[in-house]
Order: sequence, then C-alpha cells, then structure tokens
Amino acid sequence: MFLSITPSKLHHHPHVSVERALPGHHQESPRRLVSGAVPGPSNVPKRTTAVEDTVWRELSRDKWTESHVSSWLKDIGIKEKYIIKMQEEEVTGPVLTKGENIQMKCNANPAPTEASSCDYRPFDQNEKNCKYVKHNLLPPETGVENMIVPCHEYKSLEIAHKLDSERLKSKVASEVLRFACACMNMRTNGTIHFGVMDKRRGTHKHGEIIGIPVRSQDDFVDALDYIERCFKGSNQQIDGRKCIRNPRFIEVFDKETTEKTWVIEYDVVPKASIVKNKLYSVGIPNFSEKDKKVKLEDKVPYQRVGANSPRILDDDLIQFIQQLREKDQQREEAESSSNEMTVDCREDQNRRLAILLTCGNKHMDNSLFYIIVTNKCQPEHLSSLTFLLNMNPFCVFDFDPDSKTSGLCSKYKEQKAVNLHFLDDYANNDGLKSADFVDSLQLFEKTSWIFCNGRTNFPSGETTCDEKTWIKTRKKKLKKAVSVICNDILPGRSFVVLFLLMSDVEQPLVETFHEFYAEMNGHDFLAVISESKENFKKWSSLAQVSCPMSSLKEISIVEMPLSHVDATVQSIQLTKNQPTRTLPVSNGGLCFLKSVEEAKIDSLEIISVDQCDDTKLEIMSDEEIKQTESYFYRGGKIDWINFWLADKHKCGDIIKRDAYNDASTILDNITHRTKAIRPIESVNIYHQPASGGSTVARQILWSWRKKVRCAVVKQFKDITTVCEHALRLREHEERDQNNCLSVILLLEDCNADFIDGLRRDLGNVIATKKISPSVLCFILLICNRSNDPERMCRASPSQTVAVIHELTNTEKPLFSKKLEQLKLQFQPEFILTFVLMNEENEEDQRKYIENFVKNLLHKIDHSSPITRLIRFVALMNCYVDDSYISVSHCEASLGIATHMDKTKHHAFVDHLSDEARLIFIHLKDRSTHISSIRIINPKVAKEILCQLSANLPQSDIAMDLINDKVLINHRFGKDDFLKFIKALFIRRNKKSRGDLVDTAFSPLIEHVRTKKDGIQKAADLMKAVYLALEKDPFVAQQLARLLYTDRKFEEALEWAEEAKSLLPFDIFVLDTLGQVYKRWFYHLYDSLHENEPSPQRDIEIIGTALKGISTFRASENTPKKETFSLNSSYYGEVDVACRLLKFLSETEVFSNNTGKSELIQYLTTEYIPAEIKQPWQRFHHQLKGLQKSLNHALECISEDLCYFQTDVSEEDEEFDPRDPEQVYNPRKWLRKKSTVYADFFMIPDEIDQAAESHSTDVAVPAEKLSPFQKQMRIYRHGGGNFTSILALLFDKDKPRAGRKLETIIGMYPENLTRNSLDPIELANFIICQIALNCTLPGSSKLLSIETLQNLSKRFTTKGRNMPKASALFLLSLLFWPETSTTLGSANSDILLSAIDDLQRLYEQKSQHLTLRKSRIVTHFFLTKAKGLNKIVHKSAIEKQVQCRPSERKLKWLEGEIWRNKEVMKLLERVEGWTENGKLFVNAGTKDSKIRVHPRHSASLPNGNERVTFYLGFSFDGVVACDIKEME
Repeated sequence: MFLSITPSKLHHHPHVSVERALPGHHQESPRRLVSGAVPGPSNVPKRTTAVEDTVWRELSRDKWTESHVSSWLKDIGIKEKYIIKMQEEEVTGPVLTKGENIQMKCNANPAPTEASSCDYRPFDQNEKNCKYVKHNLLPPETGVENMIVPCHEYKSLEIAHKLDSERLKSKVASEVLRFACACMNMRTNGTIHFGVMDKRRGTHKHGEIIGIPVRSQDDFVDALDYIERCFKGSNQQIDGRKCIRNPRFIEVFDKETTEKTWVIEYDVVPKASIVKNKLYSVGIPNFSEKDKKVKLEDKVPYQRVGANSPRILDDDLIQFIQQLREKDQQREEAESSSNEMTVDCREDQNRRLAILLTCGNKHMDNSLFYIIVTNKCQPEHLSSLTFLLNMNPFCVFDFDPDSKTSGLCSKYKEQKAVNLHFLDDYANNDGLKSADFVDSLQLFEKTSWIFCNGRTNFPSGETTCDEKTWIKTRKKKLKKAVSVICNDILPGRSFVVLFLLMSDVEQPLVETFHEFYAEMNGHDFLAVISESKENFKKWSSLAQVSCPMSSLKEISIVEMPLSHVDATVQSIQLTKNQPTRTLPVSNGGLCFLKSVEEAKIDSLEIISVDQCDDTKLEIMSDEEIKQTESYFYRGGKIDWINFWLADKHKCGDIIKRDAYNDASTILDNITHRTKAIRPIESVNIYHQPASGGSTVARQILWSWRKKVRCAVVKQFKDITTVCEHALRLREHEERDQNNCLSVILLLEDCNADFIDGLRRDLGNVIATKKISPSVLCFILLICNRSNDPERMCRASPSQTVAVIHELTNTEKPLFSKKLEQLKLQFQPEFILTFVLMNEENEEDQRKYIENFVKNLLHKIDHSSPITRLIRFVALMNCYVDDSYISVSHCEASLGIATHMDKTKHHAFVDHLSDEARLIFIHLKDRSTHISSIRIINPKVAKEILCQLSANLPQSDIAMDLINDKVLINHRFGKDDFLKFIKALFIRRNKKSRGDLVDTAFSPLIEHVRTKKDGIQKAADLMKAVYLALEKDPFVAQQLARLLYTDRKFEEALEWAEEAKSLLPFDIFVLDTLGQVYKRWFYHLYDSLHENEPSPQRDIEIIGTALKGISTFRASENTPKKETFSLNSSYYGEVDVACRLLKFLSETEVFSNNTGKSELIQYLTTEYIPAEIKQPWQRFHHQLKGLQKSLNHALECISEDLCYFQTDVSEEDEEFDPRDPEQVYNPRKWLRKKSTVYADFFMIPDEIDQAAESHSTDVAVPAEKLSPFQKQMRIYRHGGGNFTSILALLFDKDKPRAGRKLETIIGMYPENLTRNSLDPIELANFIICQIALNCTLPGSSKLLSIETLQNLSKRFTTKGRNMPKASALFLLSLLFWPETSTTLGSANSDILLSAIDDLQRLYEQKSQHLTLRKSRIVTHFFLTKAKGLNKIVHKSAIEKQVQCRPSERKLKWLEGEIWRNKEVMKLLERVEGWTENGKLFVNAGTKDSKIRVHPRHSASLPNGNERVTFYLGFSFDGVVACDIKEME
C-alpha cells in the first residue's frame, strides 16, 4: 500500500490542507499524513543543527533543502521514521511546491476517520451514563445567548494536569472562579470544561476532546474551596457556593489506549433569586513559584464578552452596574419562560418511525428483512410487541438469557416458530458454502433466535457472563455472525436492523451496534427504539464511539410509549397478524392451522382457504395493484396475491387456458371415484418456457384449495422430510386417517429421481399406517419445463397435459379481449410476454420479437456498461434455464453505489438505460426475497443475443463475462451465480429432460464450435472458466473431451491428467482419461489409409490402444468411487480391446489366409510369430492377456447390470463420457460386444457355417470343439453371461427365446458333474436351465431342481475361493424352501450361508456408492408352485399388467402391481416377523432365521409384528415387497 504526499493531495485530504500544514499555519496530526513505514537499522536521520532547525521559517518554500523539509516535518510533529523516509526520497521544497508525488510505503492500516462532532452533557444534570469520545469535537466556545442556554469555555490542562496537587488546585480554581464570576455577573448559565482544547495547538483542533488523566478527583473538588478565599465578602462566597456546581467527571473513551482519561466540567447556575441586584468580584489565585505559595490577585469583577471572560474595566464599571437591573429582569423572564412553557419541540415521531422501518415506502411489506437486537424485556413490555410478529424477523440477537423461558422469545414462540441458536452456530467452522450454510441453519424458513449471552435452562451451550468476560470471549463470535449475515447472506440495503433498548444498556449490546454500523457502512438502515430516556442516554453515550450523536438522534425513537410504537407500526404493515389460517376438512367444514404448527411443516408452502386474507387492502394503493398486475403480464411468475386481487375484482380476471380445464377434468375424474385405483395419483403438466405452465399449475391449486388441501413442495428439500410433512398436512385436525381429504402437492421442475423417491416414500408410509389402498391420499401435480411438451404428453396421455405457446381456437378470443383491456392500462412493450402469446403462430411471434429487438437496439450505445450487462444477461438466459443475475452483482459490475436518504431508497433501476428497463424484469425469491434480474422472455433473450452478437461474437461476450473478476468474485449470491456459469459451459441438452436434441457439449460451446476458429475459441473459453471457477475438475474434464473431439490428443491428455489430479477417484474423470487414449487410438486406426503401412505405425497404434486399456483398468481398480454409477471404465476397455483385435487381424503378419487362426494362437498361447517377436516385444505380455481381460470386463459389466437398474441420474448424465448406447441401453450394447468378442475368437470355419445356417442347430458337433471354442459359441448365442441370458426372458416370443436357450444348453456336456465346468460356466448353465423353465417349461433339455441343487453345491466353498455373486444368487433361488417344513438342516445351512454372503458382497460393492434401493434389480419372485416353477421371472408379472412402459414403472413404484388379481393368484405370500426394526423368516429349522431386506425400509411396521409379504430374489439377497401386518 502507498500513500502520496503532495500539496495538492494534502489540500484534498479530509483532515489536512496545505495552508495549514506548511509554515505559518496550524498543523494537523502527522498520523493523517503518513503512517506505518518502519525504518531499518541503517536509516539514521541526517543531523541538523539548531540553526537549521529554525532557518526554514525565514526561507520561502522553494528554497528549502532536504534538511529544511526534515526540520519542518519535525516541527509539525511527524514521527522520525517518516522523516527518514522523506530524506531517502530526497524531498526538497521545490518538490513540495510543484506538487510531485512522494510515494511512501506504509502498512495497510487505514488513516483515522474524520473526527465527529458531538453534543454536550445535559446541563446541570447528574448524567451518570454520559461519555465522551477522544478526538470528537464539541461546538466552539460561546458567549451569552439567552441566559438559560449555557455559555461554554474550554481549558485543555494538557500540561497543567501533571502539576502537583497544590498547583493543580490553584490552576483549576483560577479558571473556574474567573468563568463563574463572569457568568454570575452576566446572569447566564455556563459550563467550563477541562480536557478540551481551547485553541489550535499542534495536531489538535479547537473544541477537540483530549481528556486528561486524573490522579485524584479530590483535587478538582477541593479547588472550589478557593471560593471562600477569593470571592469578595461572605454573602458573595455563599452565593458562589450556590451557583457553582461540584465538578462532574465524564469518562473519555479512547480506542488506542486503556488509560482512563476524563473531561471535568463545572456548571454555573446563577438563579435570579440569588444574584439579583448584585455585582460579583473575585481575586484570582496564582501559585507563586518564587514564594512557593498561592497568592491572590486583587478582587475585581469579570464579565463574558463573546467566548472570553475579561475583567470589567474601571471605565466601564458604572455603565455595567446600571445594566444589571435589565439583566436581572431578563433572567427572571427567561427562568419563568423555561419553567412554564412545555413546548414539545420534538418532531412527529410517528412519521420518523415509519420512515426508519420502511425506508421511505408507504408501508411495510416483504421487500425488507428485519434484524432485531434486544436486551431483557420487562413483563409489562411483552404485550406491546405484537408488531414484531408481522415483521417476521430474519433473526434476533437477544442478550436476555431468560428470553426463552420468560422473555421476548417465549412470547414470540406462542405464535411463531423459531430456531434457537448461539453465536457459535454462525461460525461456519465446517466451511460450508453460503447456500449450504443457510440450509443448515434453516435461515429464511424460521426466525433465527440467537442467544448472545447464554441461555438459562439449557444443559449445554454458552453460559451467561459479565460484560468484561463477554468482550474477551464472545465479541469475536458476534463480529463473525454480523459479518456473515451482512456479506454472505443478506444483500446490502435489503434489511433494517432495529435495536430495542428494553432495559439498562450494557456494553455487549453497544458492541453489536458498532459491528452493524461498520458492516453496513454507516447508520442508514439502522433504527433504535427506547421508551426510557435514561436507557437511551447511556446507549448514545456509548454508541457515539462509532456513530455521531447527531446521527444517533436521527435514527432513534425515544420516550415514545411502546404501546404507541406497536400501534403505529401495525398501522403501516401491509399484512395483519394472523396467528391461524384455515384448511378444509373432510366433513365439509374448516379447521385452524396455527402459524407455529405450519412452521413445523416448512418443506411445504401451504395454500389455505383464506390465503392472502391477511392483506390490508385499504392501504394498498391503486398504483401498487397496477404494478402487481403488470409484473405478471410482463413475464413475472404469478403470485397468490394476483388470484386474490382478481377474486376481489381489484384487477382483471386471469385467463384459464385449455390446459387448466384439461388438468381439472383429470383431477375431477381422480377425486370422484368411489374407490381410488391407487392412493397416490399423478397429473403432469409439461410446458414450453414462458408459455404459462406454472400459472396453470397455480390456478389449479387456487381453485381447488377449498375442496382439498393444497401445497407447493419447496425446492431442494429432503424427500423424507417432504413425505413426513405431507402426511402431517393430510392428517391435521382429521379424526379418521381413512377418511381425510386428499392433498395436492405441486412439484415444479423436479427431476424424475426426486418424484419417484417421494412417491415411493409416501406409498411406504401409507402402507405402514395401514391406510386402505382404495383411499386417495395424495395427488402429485408435476409441472416441468420441456421444449417438446406434446411428445411428453403422448407418452402418458391419460394423466398429462401440454402447455405450448400457440393458442387454441377457444383461447384466441379470450387472449385478444384481454389484450385490448390491458392496452388501456399499459403500453404494449410493458406487457410484451402477453402480447407475444396473442401472435397467431411461431413465425408471427418470431417476426414480432425480431422487430421489437431491432427497434430497441437501434440507437443503443454498444460501449456502455449497461449494454454490456444486457449482453451478459441475454447470454445466460438464452442458454441456462431459470438463470438470473442478482441485483447485487449488477450493482457491483456497474460500479453503482446505491444509497439512501431520509425518505427514499435510490434503486438500481434508476441507473438503467431505457432499453434495459424495457427488457429486464426484477425477480424476488419467494423465501429469501433477494432481488435479481432476467430478460422478460427467453425468446427475447435469444433474439437480443443474436442481434448484439453481430457486433460482438458470443464467444467474446462469454469471455468478457468469465473474465469479469468483479462479477465472479462478488461475495453475495456467489454460489448461485457460479452455478449458472458452470451450467452455461458444461450442461448439455438431453432429450430425457425434454430438450429437442442431445448435445455432446453445452449449447453455448456447441454454438462457438461452429464458428470460424471455433474449437480454439471454445477451448480458450473453457480454460478461462476453469480458472474462474477455481480449477473446477469437471471443467477440466469437459475441456479434455472437447480437445479429443477435435483430435488435439496431447493437449486433451494434459487436461484429463489435470482433472485426475484434482479428483483422483472420480469415475467420470478417470474414464475421460481413458477416453483420450481410446479416441486417439480410433483416430490413428481410422486414418491408416492416409499413410503407407509401416511397422512403426503399427507399434504406435498398438501402444496407444494398450495405454487406453491400462488407463481404463486403473480406473476399474480405483479404491473409492465417489458417485453412483456402474463403473463405466469396463465399457471403455471392451471398446478399445474389440477394436484392437480388429486392427491386429489387419496387420501384415496376420492378414493372410491363416492369419486369423495364427492370431488366436498368438493371443491365447505362448506362440509368438517371428516377424513381431522383436518389434512388439514390449506388448507381448499385455496382448496375451487381452482375451482374459476382455472376458473379465464383459463379466463385470454383466454383474453390474444384474445388480442395478440402468437409469441414469441427471447429474451423472451431465459428466458421463460414454457413448449414448452404453448409457441408455447397456444390455443391448453388451449383447453386441459379446458377439464381436465371440466372433473374433471362433475359428473361421465355425463363423462361416454358423452364419450360413438358418436354423438354431449347431453347425459343427460340440464334441468336436475345444472347450474354449465351445465357450465362444455359447457367447455368440447369448449364453456367455447372466445379463445376456436373463435378457432372453424379456423376448415377447417365448418359444423363440426357449429355442435359443435349448441351443445354448446343447453346447454343454450331456452328463454334467459338479466339476465338469468352471464356476462361471456352471453358473451360466444353471441360469439357462431356470430361464428355459420360464420360457419352455416342457423342454426335454430341462433338468430337475434336485439335479440343479446338486450341481450348485460346488458353489458352497468359503475363504479365498468364495463364489461370485451370480453363484450365490443361484443358491438362494434353488434352495429356498417351497414350504417352511421342506428345508432340511443341510440345505438350510447352504441357504443361510449363501444369503449372508450375498449381502456381504453387496455391502462391499456399494460401500462407496450413494445409491437408492430402487436401483437394485429384483429378477425373480416366489410363487405358489413347486420345483423350478416355484420361481417366476419379473417379465411374467409385468405381462399380467397391460399398460404403457411409463405407467408400468409407476405401478411398480406405487405397489399397484401387488393388487393385480392375476399377480396375487401367482405369487406366494410368505410369513415372517419384525424384530428390532429388522425383518426375518424361518429358515426351516427351529433356531434358524433368515434376514429379509424390505425393498422399501419405510414399509416396515413399527414394533415387533407378524407380517406377510411377497418374496423377491436379487443380487443383494432376498427382499420383501408389499409388507402387511397379519390380522
């Protein structure tokens, strides 16, 4: 940090002027010139002689040498270390005169702020709480004004306070008695102050409070004993005692020292009854140093002349005496007037209170947050604080430890819910991001009640402490809490801090004021209420340390009764206190929902019957109603107040689109059934952006709120919490859980995982509570944005409606009529979104928008900061759904310092251009009320970006945005802003989310790639984003993908390695590294034709492929997987290996007639052709392991697919680098790759014959083939792994699937024994038998269950040779008893062991996966039949339920499958019991039991109960479905 000292700079310094600083003038404090430079040991100042020390006074400045400058600086009090620095800079007089910069390095300590003015202590009052602040300025000394207003005189005692007691008393007495005599003769009140500068001296100003140390207060008291010695005559001495008050000692607060200093003040009150007709004379005492004693001057009269107290000259004495009568009369009149007149000169406190709390608005609404700071409330105050309830404070800093039991908190909690916190809770020691920190404390949900000095009747936490201990231990915590709130949570100027001085003020309360004052940069948005004048006096004396007394008075309401405050504030609150709201009840009546109860179900926004009825319509102006309406028609989200005002006929009706009628019809059909089909129903609304889908959904809730209970599910709430709250809402004040009104839950833009999870959990709770499945409990109203809503509607037409921009024939006249009405109130450009809805078709809309934007931008200044902001917002709104920029970010970017005066908050919008005001719409978060902006319509945003990018390409706009450090680093709302930035550059379009097409990269990057030098620009953008997002590993990953797509493999490799260094265990990042080598290998292979074949080329290609395989394999073996996914790296290994096999077969050495056989021999035996022995030396080992590793990878993929369903979460979808088929249809991909693998390793003749054969019979007898060739043939026919075999069960043509299975089984030896096959082959054979029984139950190839059980006993080994999950799964299938009595002890042991091992394997596999139980695949279910028929495949159950695939999934999730009559006939209900929250069945012997996992844990009944359920078999063990308690 550097400070410059020049005459010009000094002139503009807030404390210093050149005229004062340079010779001949008073000087200012050197601390305000320079500070902090520390001289080194060699920095010894040049010696100056005594002559040099003074000669500068006689010289003009331009003749000063360096020594003269040093002497001058020394004279004005500059510290020596700064003088040294000036000498090092060789500063001379001419340098100062010319005004050159003198750079002086200093520490980062800011210069002291300018001294504040302050007020006097109240005259002639014993004000024990009064304090002064050092360096503050009292008003100038004064003379006589009106005799009642005291005149003032200052004495610094700067040096004299060091005198001994005798000398000090005489000095003080001389000043006090002269001043008092003058006041008594002038008949005026007066105060003389010691410790205040009486003139400019050195760095001090006139009237500056400096304070003096006081060794003994007695010296100042005893000084008045000179009255008897100095006043003339005993009568005057008596009068002197009556008029001169004892000294008052006012402490001086000094931040820079702990030494106590004081200002000592003597009041003089010459009452008319005492001084009338008298002239007073006094002999001033002086201490004679010669005689070492006090001597008195002659007794003479004194008077006040201006600010001085001179003696009355003899020549003027007679005239003065003649004027005394007039002075006496004036004094009497002044005293009479002062006593009789009770003029209340206070301003209208009601108006000031309103201004302080509304910041100049007409009334209080939800546009401001309120923070309350209070100390202990007295019991009589609590009834007068109702206004706080309507404020809904963001937080309360409470210094009353008893507040929870008997204070304000206790009173508040009677009607409102709060979260109780300590200061420690705001420390954020875990380093959470702002959004996560807010969620952790539930801020914005309930008032945060912060106990700042302990809490009584609480077993842990902070205890109450005294002031000094609090300062030492908790002041820092308070500072942190205030800083977090002001800088990270609430935007500036969005909240008012209200201090309630309810009892005696202590220092911690004042410290809170200091902290808010500092963080909020002044007293704006601060308010103080104190009914007690005494409390305020103490408060203000302490608070003036940071805030001038005059400002404190401006923001304070003092001596106004709290009951008046309460009434006044309630009169300006837009909503009245409503401790309860009403809900409909099943009997047709209404019930009350208390605010406290409602707060306990805060994951839901409940729409009550009397929604908005607490609004005071009488104080809403017509202009406000008009603004509310126009906000909606401009494109803002509709609010409940819009519907309420329309119902009250205060604004126009809101059009009901056809989609509303369609959705209402679906709801009517659902709710009016005698018996519900299912307890949880769904109605889907898919809508194009800005087409009104959200309005339709809210219209439904508004119109249904009196028939059923309605709520909106708040964003980002936990599924379990939402489920619990939804059930509580349904059952509130209802007596019979089977006869409650249903609940409509609106879910907006929720992903499928959340919706499925909520539906599942609600279903489990319904089952657990034994609510009848024929009772309709919940209706999920799912409102999602989609760019192709009609396609989504076709997928499930019976429960889905689509909302599009284009109007139907019935809607057109309604919209046309409404538009004409609106045009009477608003200009078309101010209701643009509604105007667009009236355009006939998409083409008309496009032309209208194009012309609108063209006219808008015609004269726009492309270089202005506002236009730059428009570009940024248009870019984000065009590419990122629901994106916005907070007003706080905008202000920071534009450099706008919004401010507030006494009546109006100058808003951000005042600084916008006309164009920006037209296209920006202000948003306000429903919970946080935080302001942000976006462009009124996505299509307008797209057109603006299109036209503006003609001057500046989108890549340049994006680069400008990402390089704007002010925006990127702005603290407030940073998490949301960076989330949008990340989405802008990373989020891809997906059809599964309703987008029209899938994209490989974000749409912005896709756009940039299509332009000239696009790939390089896109890469440069991603690099800038990587740095801006503080080295985000997923940006590095996407950049690697972008680069390898452009065949920049070396650079792609660097970025993939960079991502890996940041996230070493993330499977997507690791897989991307493998993908670089994979694409590199593919490129080298595909471009072979471009170059002459060469051994070196072959080596490069093989080396690259093997690096890819090694990289994928390293990813497979990573010790930890930090996200849910099947390990995608196996897919990459298989892809590369299959392509590598193809390449090897085309190399020169293996491309001849016998090359295929020779290659297989090379890969599977020790054989190495001579031609490649040396050139491929470093590859032999890896290539010879290729077949086994490929087989292993295919097996691992199969096993994963046996465990888990293949649906991919949206988050995983974003970063998954695999090919689409691998992601969305991995079973089909596996089947293809298995065939490629088998075809390669089959001998050529076999491939040809198998291809030529039109039957499923084997071309060559199996007995003539080697075991390996048999294995390859099995693979080729789909029998190589569990997944491929089970996939045959989904074939709709069961006989065809059966014939395939017979073919596969025919390739195995006829007379199998346990040891004929290896464990994997044996497992595949047995599952083929089970599958064959499911497709062709009468097949001759089938073996009995006893035979299969005997074969499977090979899988019962333990230890290192423990079988794979597939083998254990087969044991659970084969050995599960047909009845509880058919299982022998030996078989019981096998079953128990197998299930235990299965569960153990699953736990190991899922240890680091964040997955849900619903992702586990249940393959088979237990039936009522015998033998192999006791198990049935999932496909056979689905066959019984005829419906669309999307509806079938819903039936599985909601358990409707289990109520199907055919399914109930087919499946066996197993008896079991619950014990300590676990489910068991009997294992066949008396003391054995088998643990069964409920597929949905919430469906388990509480306590220990006997239950029945359907039994399923999966790779994580046996599972229970449709659990019911036994009667």
